[in-house]
Amino acid sequence: MLSTNKNRLMQMLSAALAELAQERGLSQPPTPRLERPKAIDHGDVACNIALQLSKAWKLNPRDLAQSLVDRLHTKAGFNELIMSCEIAGPGFINFRLSNVAKSAVVKEILSAGVRFGESVLIGEPSPSAMIEFVSANPTGPLHVGHGRQAALGDALANLLATQGIKVHREFYYNDAGVQIANLALSVQARLLGLKPGDSQWPEQAYNGEYIAEIVAAFKASPDFRDDIDTIRQFAVNYLRHEQDIDLQTFGVKFDCYYLESSLYTDGSVAQIVSDLQGIGKTYEAEGALWLKTTDDGDDKDRVMRKSDGSFTYFVLDVAYHASKWNRGFGKVINVQGSDHHGTIARVRSGLQGVAQKRGWDIPKTYPEYVLHKMVTVMRNGEEVKISKRAGSYVTVRDLVEWSGGVAPEMTPEDRDPALQRGRDAVRFFLISRKADTEFVFDIDLALQQNDENPVFYVQYAHARICSILQQWGGQASDLAEADLSLLQSKAADYLLRRLAEYPEVLTAAAEELAPHALAFYLRDLAGDFHAFYNADRVLVDDQKLKLARLALLSATRQVLQNGLKVLGVSTPAKM
Repeated sequence: MLSTNKNRLMQMLSAALAELAQERGLSQPPTPRLERPKAIDHGDVACNIALQLSKAWKLNPRDLAQSLVDRLHTKAGFNELIMSCEIAGPGFINFRLSNVAKSAVVKEILSAGVRFGESVLIGEPSPSAMIEFVSANPTGPLHVGHGRQAALGDALANLLATQGIKVHREFYYNDAGVQIANLALSVQARLLGLKPGDSQWPEQAYNGEYIAEIVAAFKASPDFRDDIDTIRQFAVNYLRHEQDIDLQTFGVKFDCYYLESSLYTDGSVAQIVSDLQGIGKTYEAEGALWLKTTDDGDDKDRVMRKSDGSFTYFVLDVAYHASKWNRGFGKVINVQGSDHHGTIARVRSGLQGVAQKRGWDIPKTYPEYVLHKMVTVMRNGEEVKISKRAGSYVTVRDLVEWSGGVAPEMTPEDRDPALQRGRDAVRFFLISRKADTEFVFDIDLALQQNDENPVFYVQYAHARICSILQQWGGQASDLAEADLSLLQSKAADYLLRRLAEYPEVLTAAAEELAPHALAFYLRDLAGDFHAFYNADRVLVDDQKLKLARLALLSATRQVLQNGLKVLGVSTPAKM
């Protein structure tokens, strides 16, 4: 979604280009692109369409640019929108918006409020999309990798929602298979009085203290029975509940929890195998059933059913994604760890076979993937590799509590704000880098309350604006009538330009599945605000100038609120 000013300029450019093409009998031009110049001295908006078209139209690019500029000046409203435009270099057109046009974004923001930046699809049914994320095995607490998935997936869902897309959040529970059997074995061993390190402790058992917590709860349960099926069911339910608590603490909710076991009980796995066999996409070799994934670009064929009769993991994935398509989700995004990269080709290959058998038109790129790399946790200058509770990794709960400074001796009144600070820090930090880059989470930085802490820096900008508006004590309706043409300083100009970018940032971040771009933007916006605050005093004696600057601050606060809400981060009024 373009800002209002860019959209108006785009329409004028497109009309001028079409007229030139028609006059000269030339091919219809492409839609021009408008960009922000890297240097503010080069203007507010730049366009290189003359360079793009010069070869096809057999015209000198500067001459073509001049013809466009001449024609633009005849368009109604152009001179009110554009203060000046110049042709630079080999044919770039640099535009400078008028002060009135540039400052109009303030009233646009104040009018739209929480909806500013959102894109509404008029006259069309809202498209839908499913985002699957976290999807942790119910065999232990959520670890920091799950935390990164939770932050990324929830922010992506919020981003897509700003573009008029109806989003469905789903959690896939791997509640069947070898790992669940190992969980039951671990609880059973603890029930027998064994502990990690004992000579009879099973090698494949889980060593975390949470196993002892499950045992204690199990013994106190009215359903306590020392048989492996009861143990398994109790342990899975216990850990699902624990993971739900962690997700609630993290502020993440799901629309559906889909059970892997249901794919067996409802016959989906058997049907998938039958479908793929029915179209000749499988073959038997070495006592196993293989899928011809090389037909779809994989580097080798993959085993579907092992010689012992059990299915490999990706067969369940194919069945699960066939379910997604069958439920009407034409767009599906999976947020997973980078270790899932090898499964992409085989899952898509299996789905293409199922589509062929069932007459489905599944795109070859279905589903889409956002793969994230690992998170390294640093505390007191050293890497933290394990927590006592989990036994082998840092949990999401650890990360939230450490980042908020939560201490055992805290009262509930102190603990809740600390948990909120921790959640904000964890969510912002884990979103603030591209998913496919490794991330070092510095607990010490998360605890700092200064400009070096990015989430504090952004939230403090919001709190500072709240304080200024409170000191003023006026009515919001007064700001709607402010004379914004008085915003003429360089610092105000930077801030206005940044505010106008917000709709485009949302659109690009949603299209590219890149929530980190919004985190970058919010830091830049906070920086422009702090620079304005230091350069231009707001509560001045001149009433008109004061109202103009207060309106600018109010608009900035609104965009900070909107952007942080997309990331799932709070906006405190005091810090």
